Amino acid sequence: LATQVANADVPVLITGPNGCGKEKFAEIIQANAFCKDGPFVKVNAGALPKELMESELFGANEGAYTGARKDRIGRFERAHEGTLFLDEIGNLPVEGQVKLLRVIQTGEFERLGSSETQKVKVRLICATNTPLQEAVDRQEFRQDLLYRINVIQLAIPPLSERPDDILPLAQSFLGAEKTLSTDAKKALLSYHWPGNIRELQNALQRATLLSPTPLITPEDLGLPIDASALAVRP
Repeated sequence: LATQVANADVPVLITGPNGCGKEKFAEIIQANAFCKDGPFVKVNAGALPKELMESELFGANEGAYTGARKDRIGRFERAHEGTLFLDEIGNLPVEGQVKLLRVIQTGEFERLGSSETQKVKVRLICATNTPLQEAVDRQEFRQDLLYRINVIQLAIPPLSERPDDILPLAQSFLGAEKTLSTDAKKALLSYHWPGNIRELQNALQRATLLSPTPLITPEDLGLPIDASALAVRP
C-alpha cells in the first residue's frame, strides 16, 4: 500500500505504536514518490515548543522575536518540491493545527514577522501513535485537520502481531558477521516486544557488542528470563 500511494499527490497518515517503524514507512513512500528527487524534511511535531512552533514550521524574519538576529527558513519552505514528514502530529498544539490546516488547503503561509505570503508545494506525510479520532472527541485535535491529513491511512501493527518479521529484522540488525543460534531465535519469537522494532534493534545491538563469538545466544540478547527459559525447552 505504501508503494501504491507513493506517486499520488495526497497526504498520508501513518498510525501505530511507538517503535513500530512509522518513519521507515515514510522513507519508503518518499523513495517511491513523484517528488523523490526533492528534499525530505522530518519534524517531530510533538517536540516543538509552543513559542517556537510557528518559526520552526513557517520561518521567521529578522527581529520577529527576541533573539531572531537573521531570517529563519521554516520546515515547509525547506520541503518545497519535496516531502515534509510530521511525526507525532497528535501532539501538535491547537495553534499549530490551525496554521497547518491553512497550508494544506492553500499551500500558503507567512513567515513570523512578515506580511508577505509565500506559496509552497509540499507532499505531506504525518505519523502518530495517538488515536486521533479520540483526540477529536476530547476537542484536542481539529476534525477538519484530521480529514485533510487522513486521505490515505497506513496502520502499522505492533511487532507482536508480525511474528514473521522478527527473525529477518533481527538478522538485518546483526549484519553479516553474526548469526543467531537456534535458542536465540526461539527466545526472540517467544518475547512480546512491547518496545516493537526499536526494542528489537537495541537487543541485537547489545548482543553484537557482548557476544564473544559470531553465534548469538539467548544470554547475549538480555531478554527477560521467561523468554530465555522458553527458548531452551525441548
